[in-house]
Amino acid sequence: MHSSFGDRMPEVVVFHPSRFEEAEWIVHNVRELKTVVVDAGAMEPTDAQRLIDFVAGGVSALDGQAECLAPLTFIFAPQLVNLRRDLGAPGS
Repeated sequence: MHSSFGDRMPEVVVFHPSRFEEAEWIVHNVRELKTVVVDAGAMEPTDAQRLIDFVAGGVSALDGQAECLAPLTFIFAPQLVNLRRDLGAPGS
């Protein structure tokens, strides 16, 4: 299958980090054109916020995008992926 991703199949990776040092690996996955969901809820809140801030900065530098799904849960996507928030069904 050929797509904007070349010969790769689009991939979504889910991370449940337990320490800040995993942030670099998360950014690496986005650089490799993977969409990443990060649930940092098991981390200490200050460490989780630091990790999310680092990843958001790295993804932004790659012209990627981020969306908050829940407190301390985010989705990070490479530039080739269009993230769009559902604002509800029409007429609701």
